[in-house]
Amino acid sequence: MNKKKIYSLWFLVPAVAIFVIFFIIPMVTSLFFSLTVWDLKSFTFCGFDNYKTFFSERSLSISVRNTLIYAFLTSGLKVIIAFFIALFLTSKIKTKDFLRSLVFFPNLVSAVAIGIIFKALMHPSKGLFNTLLATIGISGPNWLGDTSLALFSVIAVDVWKGVSISTVIFIAGITSIDSSYYEAASIDGATRWQTIRNIVMPLVRSSTNTIITLSLIGGLRCFDLIWAMTKGGPGFATDVLASVVYKQYAAGFFGLSTAGNVIMFVVIAIIAFPLQKFLNSREVYN
Repeated sequence: MNKKKIYSLWFLVPAVAIFVIFFIIPMVTSLFFSLTVWDLKSFTFCGFDNYKTFFSERSLSISVRNTLIYAFLTSGLKVIIAFFIALFLTSKIKTKDFLRSLVFFPNLVSAVAIGIIFKALMHPSKGLFNTLLATIGISGPNWLGDTSLALFSVIAVDVWKGVSISTVIFIAGITSIDSSYYEAASIDGATRWQTIRNIVMPLVRSSTNTIITLSLIGGLRCFDLIWAMTKGGPGFATDVLASVVYKQYAAGFFGLSTAGNVIMFVVIAIIAFPLQKFLNSREVYN
């Protein structure tokens, strides 16, 4: 190897060092401690007992199901809703600049603050939502206290918050489409829907892919909004992997919670990497 190649390789050293220190070493350490019963001073090797416990106890295993439901629903809804909002905000309306600012506002507020606000709004007797429903003679549900409804209530709030950044990404994608495509569609007599389906949707696929990937990974890792609104309750109805990990750490079950972290990492990796490869293969370049 000549001196020029050796010299160029030295530029990789900082990046590799950061990657090893902040990713490889913590990952290997977490994998090891997930196979032990440990506290802050000592550990005892227990093999895969932590993983067996995690999947055998309903209170823990249900979090995997909730995490998948939460991630896929929030991701899908953000894509659909944000796309149509972006279409509206890129049309010829006079107040679109103001409306864009209004749509982006939820992204400026922290998830914890939004969780606290919506927890109050969804209160079964004093909340604004049920108060408004009562004025038209409808008895509102217990949004966060009903085990069959609580998870979907949190999902709705997550979508409300996350659709803002998704809309901005779509707006950037739509405005970058060359006007010649629209001119050609107009000459061919294409309807508005045909233009959207055959021009806009294929040419913003890179934006769609970005939103799907970011929102899906965010949904799989979500903790702050859920914890602020329900703390995983009622019962285990809104527990996700991140909230279970936190609860086990707080209770002193460090090995079990570390196993939960490893499971969360594996779930994200299994879903995210093949999905990213699939989405990239379907991109259409403008």
